[in-house]
Amino acid sequence: MNKNKITLYFAAGILLLAVTLILSLLLGSTDISIAKALSALADGNTDDGNLRIFLYVRIPRITAAVFAGVALSVSGVLIQAVLANPMASPNIIGVNAGAGFAVILASSLLPNMLAFIPLAAFLGAVITCLLIFVIAKKTCSGRMTIILVGIAVTSILNAAISAVKTVFPNSVYNFTTFSVGGLGAVNISVLRIAVPVIVFFLLLVLFLSKDMDILCLGEETAFGLGMRVSLYRFIFLISASALAGCAVSFAGLLGFVGLVVPHIARRFVGTGHRLLVPLSAILGAEFVLLSDLFCRIIFRPYEIPVGILLSFVGGIFFIFLILMQRKGKHYD
Repeated sequence: MNKNKITLYFAAGILLLAVTLILSLLLGSTDISIAKALSALADGNTDDGNLRIFLYVRIPRITAAVFAGVALSVSGVLIQAVLANPMASPNIIGVNAGAGFAVILASSLLPNMLAFIPLAAFLGAVITCLLIFVIAKKTCSGRMTIILVGIAVTSILNAAISAVKTVFPNSVYNFTTFSVGGLGAVNISVLRIAVPVIVFFLLLVLFLSKDMDILCLGEETAFGLGMRVSLYRFIFLISASALAGCAVSFAGLLGFVGLVVPHIARRFVGTGHRLLVPLSAILGAEFVLLSDLFCRIIFRPYEIPVGILLSFVGGIFFIFLILMQRKGKHYD
């Protein structure tokens, strides 16, 4: 692939992300003056309205949008690679729902221990991801069958979430927003824990990107090249689960980011993960941040949860993807 084109794609993605970051700071349900906020910060005027919105609303929300987009998009890349299924993503096969159930359960049983929320989300995502992988391995199912199993698992977990919420009605603040995914009530305490974990696993995946390419050649070929296939699959599944779980811990059950973004990134840089992973991270951050900005300004002074827009766009994309896959080849 032409290196100049690749450089152009990355530069354009970074530039677009930077512009969206600036717009997200300036615009929202209430517009603020960054100049006045910075002036108040320099003067130590912590009661200034612009400064308070800037520090306690915009910065945490933008940080959450960026890292949720990065985590979910890279998680989608990993799951699609390990399951060899281009229609798999954290929300479709139930990873998000598993993390969400664990978050609800931990919030109900340990309401004053926020530090356990990301850990609980990680464990819920890991268990669900491993369950789907074992089912796929044991049954030798077709790719569409794996998706259907994932949808069934998601339905069961969503029912479990509703059951826990019924028993513990005050377990999660603004449960409706959590259930569809939203960034309006981001907790900075959770971000302090989740963001470093996301950064760590992103760097790990980037370091192992060549191994992911080998894994995607097929099990027999990977064995022939000396790869310990089971070990690397486990590492990638753990990484995907950690990324998705951390995103769910502060952004709720955001859907379809891990499906839409990897497909868009492949259009630009192909299937090589050395380029696919970082571009997916950039585009994922841009996708969620831009969607959240749109949800903040379209009905202002009111807002809608960003998960509603992402589900709408992602659902249409998923139907389109199924039609295109069926048109090209049959998996079952």
